[in-house]
Amino acid sequence: MSDLRPSLPLSLVLWLAGLGAAAQYGKISVIFDRLPQVYPQAGAALGWTVSMVGVIGIALGLVAGILAARIGLRRALLAGLWAGAAVSLLQASFPPLPVFLALRVVEGVSHLALVVVIPTLIAQLSTDRLRPLMLTVWGTFFGVAFAILVFAGLPLVDRFGMSALFVAHAVYMAGFAMVLHAWVPRDRAGEGQMPGLAALGRDHLRIYRSAHISAPAWGWLFYTFCFVSFLTLVPPFLPEAQRVWVVGAMPLVSIASSLVLGVQLLRVTSPIGVVVLGFGLSAACALALLAAPGNAVLCLTFASALGLVQGASFAAVPQLNTAPDSRAMANGGMAQMGNIGNTLGTPMIAWAITFGGHAAMMLALAAALIAGCLVHLWLAHLRRQGGY
Repeated sequence: MSDLRPSLPLSLVLWLAGLGAAAQYGKISVIFDRLPQVYPQAGAALGWTVSMVGVIGIALGLVAGILAARIGLRRALLAGLWAGAAVSLLQASFPPLPVFLALRVVEGVSHLALVVVIPTLIAQLSTDRLRPLMLTVWGTFFGVAFAILVFAGLPLVDRFGMSALFVAHAVYMAGFAMVLHAWVPRDRAGEGQMPGLAALGRDHLRIYRSAHISAPAWGWLFYTFCFVSFLTLVPPFLPEAQRVWVVGAMPLVSIASSLVLGVQLLRVTSPIGVVVLGFGLSAACALALLAAPGNAVLCLTFASALGLVQGASFAAVPQLNTAPDSRAMANGGMAQMGNIGNTLGTPMIAWAITFGGHAAMMLALAAALIAGCLVHLWLAHLRRQGGY
C-alpha cells in the first residue's frame, strides 16, 4: 500500500477497530463466570471458550503476516472485520458447546487478520516521530477493550442478557468495516499473488532465525500467556466488595502506564529495554501476591508493570525492522506467539489453580514473566554479537 500517506485520524480509527479484535477475547472473559448457566455440564472445558479463538493463530500466525504483505492489507482488514461481525452474531444464540467452540476457531481467522494488519497499517501511516507513540497506543487495545467490556458490557448483559453483548460486538465490527471500506485506499494491482509452500517455508525460517524479526513475538508469547489468564481467573481471589472495580481498573492502569510511563521511558531507552523492565517488575509483583492474595494495590501494580510490556512490544517491531515486509512478518510472528499464549494461558493457569490454588497461579505467572525477560535478554545478546 505505497499510496498510504501519514494520517493520524485514520490511525486512530484503525485503533478503534482494533478494540473489536481485542473484544473477541474479552467478551468471553468478562462473562466467563456466567457461562456455566448456559453450559452447566462443561466443567473445565469452558476454559477453551476463551482461548479457542487462538487455535488458528497458532497454526497460521506467521502465514497471516506473510500473506498480508503479499495479498494486500486492505482486503485482509475488511475480511477480518466482516467475518468477526458474522461470527459474533451466530454466537449470540449460544449454540451447543461444540458448535460454539467451532465458531470460536472461525473467529480466530478474523482476529488473526486484524492483529496482523492493523499495526502494520498504523506503522505505515505514522511519521517517524509519532510511530513509537502510535504503536504504544495500539498496544493498549486489549486493556481498553477489556475495561469497556467491564464498565459498559456487563451492565448491558445485566439488563438484556449475554446475547446482547455478542450482538453489540457484531454491530461494532460491521460499522467499522463500512467506515474503513470507504477510508482505506485500495490495494495495488498484483498484490493478490499467493506464495507457494516452499516460499512460506523459507519465510518461516527467515523469521525464526532472525533475532530482529522474532524478538517482539517471543516476548509477546509470555505477555499474552499472563494477561488474559490473570484478568479471567483472578476475580474469585479478590474481596467481593472490591472485585468489579479492581478488575475494571487493572486494564485502565495498564493503559495509563503504557501511555505515560512507557512513552517517557521510550525517550531514554529502547523498546526492548522497556519490555524487559516490565517483565521484571510484573514478576516481582506476582511473587509479592503470594504473600498478599487479592491485594488490590499489588494487583494494580502488576497491571501497571504489564502495561510497559504491551506498548513497547509493538514499538519494538519498526525499531528492529525497517522494511515493510519485515514488519508485517514480525507482526505475524506476534500474532502467532500471542495466540499460543492466549490459547494456553487460561487453561494452564486454571489447571494450576485446581492443583495448588492462588499460590500455584502466581508462581506459574511469575515463572512465565521471568522467562519472557530472559528470552529478550538472550536475543539482545545475539543482536549485539551481529546475529541475523
